[in-house]
Amino acid sequence: MAFSQETGGAWSIMEDVLLCECWIQISHDPISGNEMKFSQRWKKILHEFVERSGSTRMESALSSRWKLLNKELGKWRDALTKAMNNHASGENLSDEIVQAQMFYGATGLGKKSFTHTQCWEVVKHCKRFSIIPTAPTVVLNETPLHDSQASDSPMESPMSEDLPIQKEPRPMGEEGGKGKERNKKVQEDDKAMAIEFAKEREYVRKEREYRRKENEERKDREIMAMDTSHMSPETKQYWKLERKAIMRRKLFRDDGPSNTDWLNDENP
Repeated sequence: MAFSQETGGAWSIMEDVLLCECWIQISHDPISGNEMKFSQRWKKILHEFVERSGSTRMESALSSRWKLLNKELGKWRDALTKAMNNHASGENLSDEIVQAQMFYGATGLGKKSFTHTQCWEVVKHCKRFSIIPTAPTVVLNETPLHDSQASDSPMESPMSEDLPIQKEPRPMGEEGGKGKERNKKVQEDDKAMAIEFAKEREYVRKEREYRRKENEERKDREIMAMDTSHMSPETKQYWKLERKAIMRRKLFRDDGPSNTDWLNDENP
């Protein structure tokens, strides 16, 4: 699927990703990015976006879309930070993503789940969206480990003090059953999310491949229709060989290698 060409059309995933890439490229320019005025920045972002996509969208449409993406990406950064700080021993990355989606949906500001994963992959390393974990201090018997005083005498060691009475583990009952149900629900959500992410990645891959083939065919048509009558003999020969290469590629793709023999026999 190609980029949307209508000024007011719905934004595709590829357009959102490209907008993020253009924003990163212009805003984080090591020479002029920090000193660039707002209006100049968006004129350059628009130029880069149109140059790479052929879109007819206006500068105001790009800045409005970025305002929305910036808000959603910021919420996702905060949700991931909270999930990382809440990360329990033995959990993997998918567990963190599930927790982050839960925190994101709990904000109550519209969307229930974060869907701009491709955009996040583009911006996650820039300073604005970087994640800085702030894990709590690990404690032992309610005394922070870094505050514990080292001692050679076992009598002075905090471990020699009376330990708190250990509570008996809660027997499996109603609460245990609810815990199992919650774990099952988390696993099901995790699996559904992984499937959704895989579908999204496949969609983006196909869209990029479609765009690549479309650009290749457009260039081929331009070469085949090129007027070489005013060119020098060397230049004519070059474009003649280019046309042969195009014909050979198309015939090979349509009918196999046997149909390209006549191109090899013909004198260049």
